[in-house]
Amino acid sequence: MNKAEIRKQALLQRKSMSPEEASVFNLKLLEHFKKLGFSSVKTLHIFLPIAEKNEPDTFLLIDWLNRAHPEIKIIVPRADFDTFLMSNYVYEGKERLEKNRHNILEPQKTNLHEGAVDMVIIPLLGFDLKGYRAGYGKGFYDRFLNGISTVKVGLNFFAPVDVIDDVHENDIILDLCITPDKIYFF
Repeated sequence: MNKAEIRKQALLQRKSMSPEEASVFNLKLLEHFKKLGFSSVKTLHIFLPIAEKNEPDTFLLIDWLNRAHPEIKIIVPRADFDTFLMSNYVYEGKERLEKNRHNILEPQKTNLHEGAVDMVIIPLLGFDLKGYRAGYGKGFYDRFLNGISTVKVGLNFFAPVDVIDDVHENDIILDLCITPDKIYFF
């Protein structure tokens, strides 16, 4: 299956999910997320969900991290759609977020983070059994992850496809991917 087919299928699957089904899936994602090791994580990058695209609710993960691991600095991205690069900002609460022109929540008036990142929670539409992912196709995360040493964690509501046929040499492989049913390690 190629990335375009995966994107189309995943967007249809997400669109057809009821709010109740999404809520159950999100709680299962959180339960698996809690099983990860956080002892060596000082800074964690996490994407913010696009509600209109029925993405996994990462605010559940953020709230849990703030309670269970208040020592972890949480950073969130701000995307530049002219350069397809991301900047990371310290997460300081929902009240400091605003939607950009693409309906993506982004930090406003918070501190830029330019240091190391120990774990990255990555959005995706699908993934395969080797750890390759299909995102929205702009390459933001592949550029961001290129050349940094970090634990790369995908979040997805659905099981993987066997193989993504059109992986690119610049595609970054996940270390693991959390689904409602299980954690896949690569």
